[in-house]
Amino acid sequence: MTSVLITGCSSGIGLETALAFARRGDRVHAGVRDPARAEELLRRARAEGLTLDVPRLDVTDDASVTAAVTAVQDRHGPIDVLVNNAGTDVTGPVETMPLDRARTLMETNFWGPLRVARAVLPGMRARGTGVIVNVSSLAGRTFAVPHGGFYAASKAALGALSEALHAEVQPFGIRVVCLEPGSFASAVRRTSAAGQAAESDPYGADHAWLDRFLARVAEGAADCADAAAAIVAAADDPGTPLHTAVGKDAETALEFLAGVTHEQWLPRFLEQAESLAGPRPARSR
Repeated sequence: MTSVLITGCSSGIGLETALAFARRGDRVHAGVRDPARAEELLRRARAEGLTLDVPRLDVTDDASVTAAVTAVQDRHGPIDVLVNNAGTDVTGPVETMPLDRARTLMETNFWGPLRVARAVLPGMRARGTGVIVNVSSLAGRTFAVPHGGFYAASKAALGALSEALHAEVQPFGIRVVCLEPGSFASAVRRTSAAGQAAESDPYGADHAWLDRFLARVAEGAADCADAAAAIVAAADDPGTPLHTAVGKDAETALEFLAGVTHEQWLPRFLEQAESLAGPRPARSR
């Protein structure tokens, strides 16, 4: 029986991934930061007659990660597959985004996966086998949109870390996959400081415009169950490429951007954004 540890399972892709592995009879450890938010996961698992463990796991806290991984291994044995799914998404201008928000985003999206990977790797190395699936984003492979720089930076950093880790642990029989989903109907929403910005913030109107565009894009997002299926497939298939785009929009975007410069991309992006969110606001100083 395969033992699978998944982070960020209270909703969205993490929830669907936990159920997808459990349906196969795998031993699933569905980590959540707040156990009180696991009701939907547990309700759906009961409805399908599935069994899974729900450890408290806050990827931003060293002690929480160590305690969760240790408890799983002590009670149930080695972890065969790690799915680093927990993430957050915050928009904001590079100049005026509160740095505590930016740091929290990086703690969750970059340092979080690193913490959990480092906790499970000693056991995987000792056994000479294991799979780590880092759930990144299309944003980590494409040009960063206005006000999305911090999120894109966190995901690009996770992609770079995945590349180095892949090269380092491959000799130990461990696989690493960096999955890069496009737009999926996840409960992880872009949160914005636009409504809290001072009226004098020169980026306020532009930030709100960008958030309107992202909200419209989210209306056509794909089902998280499709992303979960891709994660299960990546864990199973040794031939899965290190960087794997997930979702038709992700594949289309990467094909379009092949050989395109930022200078060529930006006007096309702005045209698309204006078609969904209206004219971009005039700049103020």
